Amino acid sequence: MKRSLLLLLFAVSLLAATCAYGQSAILDLPRQSQHAVVMQRVGMTDITINYHRPLVNKRKVFGTLEPYGKVWRAGANENTTIQFSTPVTVEGKPLDKGIYGLHMIPTEKDWTVIFSKNATSWGSFTYDQAEDALRVTVHPQTAEMREALTYDFDDPTLNAVTVTLRWDKIAVPFKVEANTAELVQASLHNQLRGRAKYEWSTWDEAAGYLLDHKLSAEEALNDAEESIQVEQRFENLVTKARALDALNRQEEAATTRSKAVEMGTAIQLHVYGRQLQIAGKQEEAFHVFRDNIKRNPAHWVAHNEQARMACAQKDFDGAVKEMKLAVASAPDPQKSGLEGLVRRLEAKEDINK
Repeated sequence: MKRSLLLLLFAVSLLAATCAYGQSAILDLPRQSQHAVVMQRVGMTDITINYHRPLVNKRKVFGTLEPYGKVWRAGANENTTIQFSTPVTVEGKPLDKGIYGLHMIPTEKDWTVIFSKNATSWGSFTYDQAEDALRVTVHPQTAEMREALTYDFDDPTLNAVTVTLRWDKIAVPFKVEANTAELVQASLHNQLRGRAKYEWSTWDEAAGYLLDHKLSAEEALNDAEESIQVEQRFENLVTKARALDALNRQEEAATTRSKAVEMGTAIQLHVYGRQLQIAGKQEEAFHVFRDNIKRNPAHWVAHNEQARMACAQKDFDGAVKEMKLAVASAPDPQKSGLEGLVRRLEAKEDINK
């Protein structure tokens, strides 16, 4: 009896939709509630929502059109679905990768957001709580009017995003988080087993990422050494030195860094020194600058570096003189930026910050 009643209600709802909007439940015709697909990447995780967008159409939506306390399809027509390409947490609760039917239970104070293992139904008519993969409780917010139901991705970062349903004057947010660091490490392992393993730059990039995000200095060192085996270069020697520093193997790091400096071009050494400055390692940067000046005294970057060291000593007159020499001998594309540094030095501004 219960099943028969459910099927009858389902049939009536389809008939009502067809009569009201001239839509067909079978034919492919324009629908009143338009189809939409939205996607957001969070680090290495793709989140995709596939839904239909009902209109308010001067109706009272929540509490009337969509009754409080009843399971709602969180959209219109077929199942609203949400897909995660990797495992995630939703409002702090774990959810495996996959595609889920997205349902909600609205109330005046709290909403229940449901992720169902069944993602192929028509709306919520055949929803079965036994198929829930996850339920979370969230708090609705008063929002600006939205005529058409919309899913937005708010405040995206490398590790999280807030998915927000907006319709009428209500916004319903739920936070999705991904363990991006762990996913990247696993992805790098797989990527470096393919063609990428034969390129020095890919191993070096992997090591640099691990170091930049403080993931695994030991693994970064291994990747840097793999890069050096493919082709020893200034870049991967510097990366290896960084990894050794992170592992508190300073003596080996110093030896490796010296080897890198011997191989570096004037531009490479200048960029490396500036990176050290940006990282707050001023004395290390000046050590690199001094080596560069000794090896390439006539190069324009040597004058730039002399100016930076003079600036650090508050010798702005000397700094201006050196930076003007850098302007005079630099390539045309560099002159504008260097002239800006001259003006800053003339104003007695610290260009090393």
